[in-house]
This record gives sequence, C-alpha cells and structure tokens, in this order.
Amino acid sequence: MIRVVLPPHLRSLARVTGEVEVEVDGPVTQRAVLDAVERLYPMLLGTMRDRRTGERRALVRFFACEEDLSNESPDAPLPTAVVNGKEPFLVVGAMAGG
Repeated sequence: MIRVVLPPHLRSLARVTGEVEVEVDGPVTQRAVLDAVERLYPMLLGTMRDRRTGERRALVRFFACEEDLSNESPDAPLPTAVVNGKEPFLVVGAMAGG
C-alpha cells in the first residue's frame, strides 16, 4: 500500500482524516498514485492535476523522501521507501501572495 498525505483542504473535500492508502498495480509513479487517489476519491478530480492535460496544478507540489518531485516526470518511478510504505507521498498546497 502506498501512503499518501493530502493537504487539509483536500482531506476535507475527500472527507478523510490523516493519511490515505492506495494500491497501485504496476510501476509506482506519481501518475499511478494520483490516478489511484482520484479513483478512490472522485471528488478530488481536477484538484491536484488539470482534468484535460493531466498536468500538476500550479499551486500543488509533490514530495517524497524529503525531495521535491513536482517537476519530475509523472511517469518516473517513486523512491523505494514510498513503494514499500516506509515513507509517504506528500501532496502539498503551495502558498502564494505577497
């Protein structure tokens, strides 16, 4: 199982508390994990990625094992610690403003 930590506003929207766990068939990538989250919580469709293009939303960042993976290919394999469930995949809402 892949552990996913959502930001508070997405946890509220999905009506969950704490981490969510998803199962991924095949290679564990950002795309596969986000697809699994959106399958389990369809109300999150379009909140983390654009519905048409599948690209990451501007104010959403992805982290794992203390690394910012936001600009990595969505099809790049995630770190082994995430695949093994030792570390979570983090979805973080970025701050904007001045």
